Amino acid sequence: MRNIRKGGDRGHFDHGWLDTYHTFSFSDYYDPQQMGFRSLRVMNEDRVAAGMGFPMHGHRDMEIVTYVLSGALQHEDSLGHGEILRPGEFQHMSAGRGIRHSEFNPSESESVHLYQIWLLPREQGLTPSYGQKAFDPAGRQNQWQLVASPDGSEGSLPIQQEARILLANLDAGRELSRDIPAGRHAWLQVLRGAIQYGDSALSAGDGVAISNEASIRVTAPEPAEMMLFDLS
Repeated sequence: MRNIRKGGDRGHFDHGWLDTYHTFSFSDYYDPQQMGFRSLRVMNEDRVAAGMGFPMHGHRDMEIVTYVLSGALQHEDSLGHGEILRPGEFQHMSAGRGIRHSEFNPSESESVHLYQIWLLPREQGLTPSYGQKAFDPAGRQNQWQLVASPDGSEGSLPIQQEARILLANLDAGRELSRDIPAGRHAWLQVLRGAIQYGDSALSAGDGVAISNEASIRVTAPEPAEMMLFDLS
């Protein structure tokens, strides 16, 4: 079973300094039919103007992952981390029993384009933690690259949920597949370009929830970048 969520149907707000799309209900956007998928709760695509950002604010009991497509994002948190996240780098923050952080675009001229994703943790009240890693782009060219997992396998960042997150860049004309174990589910998000999934044409911003299927297989009519979530 596939349930396609077209990018144009997402919640959208343009605040001037922040242009944001919400796949699922978030902040001022509420749709009772779009409250998440399995442990996946938030899927936001943000463009933050130069010199702007989110001041220090708090989170708890959420696994927060961030992936920058272009530009740079400066991160500071109450654990003492101060990092800059650049394209191709993957960031994970386990809010646990409480963490505060800020996110800021340090550029004077360039906006930052990013995805921020929240997953429910395996349990509440965990110890907060932070991780960030640059993954070799060659490792996701026409193949799946594991970037987050419960056990940190294959050099991925460990997350506190029975979920795996994978990235892939497809050249035009290439095909890519992945098995879905029995009892598992998947969410596929198109980050850039376009893909063909069965008889469905998906483009940047589109997502699809996948259940009760043994595998997924996509082709790319043009260069494309994708993020795949393997969910319990």
